[in-house]
Amino acid sequence: MAAPATSSGARPDAPATRRTGRSSLPYLLLLGAAVAVLLALGYPLVRQVVLAFQDYGLEQQFGAPAEFVGLANFTEVLSDPYTWAVFVRSIVFCLVTAAVTIVVGVFFAVVMMRMSTWARLLLQTVLLLVWSIPIVSSLTVWQLLFDTRFGVVNWTLERLVPWWPHDYNWLGQAAGMLTIASLIIIWMSVPLVAFMAYSGLSQVPAEVHEAAEIDGAGVWARFFRVTVPVVAPVLLLIGLLQIIWDLRVFTQIKILQDAGAPLDETDVLGTYIFRLGIGQGEFGMASATAMIVLLLTVAVTLPYVHQLFRNDKELSG
Repeated sequence: MAAPATSSGARPDAPATRRTGRSSLPYLLLLGAAVAVLLALGYPLVRQVVLAFQDYGLEQQFGAPAEFVGLANFTEVLSDPYTWAVFVRSIVFCLVTAAVTIVVGVFFAVVMMRMSTWARLLLQTVLLLVWSIPIVSSLTVWQLLFDTRFGVVNWTLERLVPWWPHDYNWLGQAAGMLTIASLIIIWMSVPLVAFMAYSGLSQVPAEVHEAAEIDGAGVWARFFRVTVPVVAPVLLLIGLLQIIWDLRVFTQIKILQDAGAPLDETDVLGTYIFRLGIGQGEFGMASATAMIVLLLTVAVTLPYVHQLFRNDKELSG
């Protein structure tokens, strides 16, 4: 009788061991991912924070010791009127571009909801191709479209608008150059916004629309009072991501600047930081500006993070 008792007492330990092994596996996987993230993002972030409090220039790149200057870089950056002009220009450019992108993207998503299957697949394929085009290639095409002498845009406007100036130089002034940059960003961002909005709209139950239609709600009333509240979390996420992306825009502005646009009148935060660091060798000031942009980005994301935590508490409660 002793042997069966021993074996029966040993059996419960085996499943417990297996359960312990299974429960530790997710933590091991998370540990590997956390280490990879820290190696890829942690060191650059720490290095940027350190540089923001140092006088780090070209001499320090060749081995000279960096001097700790405290908040001097932040004070110098924030006391420069040009920095505030760049901040205002970047925020206005970001908000306008993001707003137009979201409106156009949601419009395409609504259109896809009402299309037949083959038409929707065709439109989705076109949007996917637009989104997959490399930035440099698309910028080359856009520059040709807005060329001063041979561009299709000038040729069309000169024939449709009587007062349009001959051989208008889009890149020669800030308004024209920023308009081109905004159009390029909108054109490249609309596909992703449209796909995200379409995935949210497809989750709205058809019964809800039918009930609203029976109650006498029109098309616009159903959209703003039924559809928008249901997909509000998706639209909030789209808007947040678009604002962050447009606030950190660099490539489109830099290439258009290199094509002949005025630098001082078209700088945004990305190109301004690049000019401070790589162009002028003021890596400490560039890092301080980048830290300010990081804090601004965190401030933009806090409302969404707060909303996520509140929703999680409501679901768990």
